[in-house]
Amino acid sequence: MTVPSFKRPAALALGLVLGLTVAGGTALAAVDAAKVYAERHDNFKKIGMAFKTINDGLKADAPDTKAIAAQAKIISDLSGKIPSWFPKGSGPESGVKTRAKAEVWSDWATFQASAKSLQTESAKLQTIALKGDVEAIKAQTKATGKACGTCHDKFRGPEQK
Repeated sequence: MTVPSFKRPAALALGLVLGLTVAGGTALAAVDAAKVYAERHDNFKKIGMAFKTINDGLKADAPDTKAIAAQAKIISDLSGKIPSWFPKGSGPESGVKTRAKAEVWSDWATFQASAKSLQTESAKLQTIALKGDVEAIKAQTKATGKACGTCHDKFRGPEQK
């Protein structure tokens, strides 16, 4: 008496399960543009608040250079993550209200270089602030702001109402 072989149906079932798992995983991996936008927006708010704190601190009679250095570190740390805040599918094509221009993705190398420039300039600001030279801090704050503005000019659209 021969025993029926279950290898072929089992292999087909396993293949079907694996195929559905991969397809389901792809669906799960799709970008939730609204969530990505919200996180991106929150992080840019943190960078903006750090810049505001630095600029406000520089208006004091005796700026707290250590506090300025701490804010510069926040900018440097966050700016290194900026490219990860822009996964494909989270731009204007997603339908989510965003100021990010399509150029973020079509000119990705320039976008990454701009984020890297902000990271570099804010790290310099941190180092300079720790030395305590207020005039040098003011000059580097301008350079850091200019690096930040590079992205604003090319990759950010006007405020939407």
